[in-house]
Amino acid sequence: MKLLRRRDIPEERYTNAFLGYGPEDSHFVVELTYNYGVESYDIGSGFGHFGIAVEDVEKTVELIKAKGGTVTREPGPVKGGKSVIAFIEDPDGYKFELIERGPTPEPLCQVMLRVGDLDRAISFYEKAFGMELLRRKDNPQYKYTIAMMGYGPEDKHAVLELTYNYGVKEYDKGNAYAQIAIGTDDVYKTAEVVRQNGGQITREPGPLPGISTKITACTDPDGWKSVCVYLDLLLLLTI
Repeated sequence: MKLLRRRDIPEERYTNAFLGYGPEDSHFVVELTYNYGVESYDIGSGFGHFGIAVEDVEKTVELIKAKGGTVTREPGPVKGGKSVIAFIEDPDGYKFELIERGPTPEPLCQVMLRVGDLDRAISFYEKAFGMELLRRKDNPQYKYTIAMMGYGPEDKHAVLELTYNYGVKEYDKGNAYAQIAIGTDDVYKTAEVVRQNGGQITREPGPLPGISTKITACTDPDGWKSVCVYLDLLLLLTI
């Protein structure tokens, strides 16, 4: 990834950095946040991982090992499928799934969140945010079902992977993972649609203090937070 920008907000006692594989207005990016004096966070059991598409998983894993990185799952086929994957952890304990895939305009390709009711979650992201259900796969042998949600094909766009583990209705979300940001052309309309489809508004729509950017913040029926920003299209992770 490349460091796209960095800013320090001393009056609020935090610094953040935006990293990704292309400009923020056209790519999925990660926002890393450091709060003054806080050295560790609880990731919890609800957040799953970020996905990174690479052309050669084995080669990437060897490079990560050579640089002192932590590999938690060696390269091999995904359970119940054929895609070659591996898992690594960054120094703060966030998990990354390496997915073997051909060249793509969006290497930062996936965020996985665990949900307690998959049908309810699919319906929310379709109706509240206009995402499409790209595919759904049940793996009864391993007792989980996944649904891929997004705004375009997985090989070209970042997607949200919703995972339902059989019989698990709630998860500990910890305090480390923050939110996904989604672009909208009308934050006021988005807030109303969120309310109509089972979400809760945690910040009423309107401009940010001191600047003209309009946002609204909400939680989905499982309590995962999203911030909707007045832009043509934006997907952003905050951790």
